[in-house]
Amino acid sequence: MGFKIVPRPSQERGHADHDWLKTFHTFSFASYQENKHSQFGTLRVINEDRVAPGTGFGTHSHREFEIFSYVVAGQLEHKDSMGNVEILKRGDLQLTSAGTGISHSEKTHGLKQAHFLQIWSLPSVSGLKPKYFTRHFSDADKRDQWARIVANVDAQGVLKDSREGEGPAPVQSPLTLYATLLSEGKGLTQTIKGSKGYIHVVQTSGYNTKEATGAGVRVTGAPGVEAELREGDGAYLHFENGGELKVENIGDKTAEVLLFDLE
Repeated sequence: MGFKIVPRPSQERGHADHDWLKTFHTFSFASYQENKHSQFGTLRVINEDRVAPGTGFGTHSHREFEIFSYVVAGQLEHKDSMGNVEILKRGDLQLTSAGTGISHSEKTHGLKQAHFLQIWSLPSVSGLKPKYFTRHFSDADKRDQWARIVANVDAQGVLKDSREGEGPAPVQSPLTLYATLLSEGKGLTQTIKGSKGYIHVVQTSGYNTKEATGAGVRVTGAPGVEAELREGDGAYLHFENGGELKVENIGDKTAEVLLFDLE
């Protein structure tokens, strides 16, 4: 099969405007159900959420999911049944390993809308004790380089039990998540170890339900096999035995890009 890119155009994702919440769903979620886009490897949810000031997700429960939030703009107040209370801001990566079960709430803090990506993956082991982690990655950490922000709990350089600290957050899934802020005219390569990957261009210019605009990148994984993506677009990546992925900024503004290696 070699290498294959299957684009996931932004306007084809599930989306909803609930006034207090404007959201996109890459995979089946809530009222959006699409069998062709229900899961990819261990990835189960990629929601790009914008939550109005004074509102948010009230206390609700989860179990047997790895749930992480990537904060793009604004501030998000997290509270959970483990006693964690935290205000998350741009650059923060919060990971909850729900395990046998937790309850939490996520609400906008302050007077500005909170914009974040909510990502769920399936754990490799069930029945784990719930845990909570936060990490911070500045814009400088991501500028024209891949920052490894989430990695498997057993990967090199991962602090398994430190609630805070350096390096990627430890996920109980065969998954690595990289992030970059790619400047105009710049390009990066990344080795993908697994047979699957997923790439997403963050919708930094604003909520747009029509054809994607804004920052643009070209994704290349083999000679003659490439795709151009704009803000909100994503793509499924299929590798025979891993390989090199190249991402180039072809637009006129910085592109914020997330890249998953589904090992």
